[in-house]
Amino acid sequence: MAEFFNNVLFGIYPYVALSVLVFGSIIRYDRDPYTWKAGSSQLLRRRQLMWGSVMFHVGVLTIFFGHLVGLLAPLWVWEMVGLSHGAKQMVAIVMGGIAGVIAIIGASLLIHRRFFDARVRANSTFADNAIILILWLQIALGLATIRVSLQHPGGEVMVQFVNWAQGIFTFNPEAASQIADVDPIYKAHITLGLTIFILFPFTRLVHMLSAPIRYIWRPGYQIVRTKRQTLEPKRD
Repeated sequence: MAEFFNNVLFGIYPYVALSVLVFGSIIRYDRDPYTWKAGSSQLLRRRQLMWGSVMFHVGVLTIFFGHLVGLLAPLWVWEMVGLSHGAKQMVAIVMGGIAGVIAIIGASLLIHRRFFDARVRANSTFADNAIILILWLQIALGLATIRVSLQHPGGEVMVQFVNWAQGIFTFNPEAASQIADVDPIYKAHITLGLTIFILFPFTRLVHMLSAPIRYIWRPGYQIVRTKRQTLEPKRD
């Protein structure tokens, strides 16, 4: 029974989560493009939003790209640059720990603002409230894995996660078996992470896919016409 649930959660569920993430985001952008936004409440209690948002985004983006590189980069790449599995794990623990602390402080500020400011609370939806709490829990689970990781300084467990993640993307039917014996805290962290992928298209998280690249080449000034200039007819 344990093997069955392991295969479902870590062999099938990842494909369900990734499919919902991709196709759900495409469908939402196609059908409801005007809902594709962060829904900012910047005008309400701006100072706390600024600190919380900056810390949260810096921490989460660092964690995200750290996971992306750490899990999907082939093992031979790390061997080629002379970084052992143990050293790689220690880098991940230090960098991930710092980023995690920054992110959870930022998330805590955002949660306090969203739930304890009457105006912000009145302008928040159930999805807004739920997703920030879920993200806080996910960061907390990630920080909790550090204690377990320190018990395996050789990096063997990290190799298991690399083999699992790369096995998922190469459609290896044995991928789930790679992490069958890891600590439950890791499994909870992965499961919640996959669940966030499923929730992604239905929340404000979609704004992460809308990087404002066009602002790079936008002119430094804008031409603004007054109402009078707009209404007056042109004269030859």
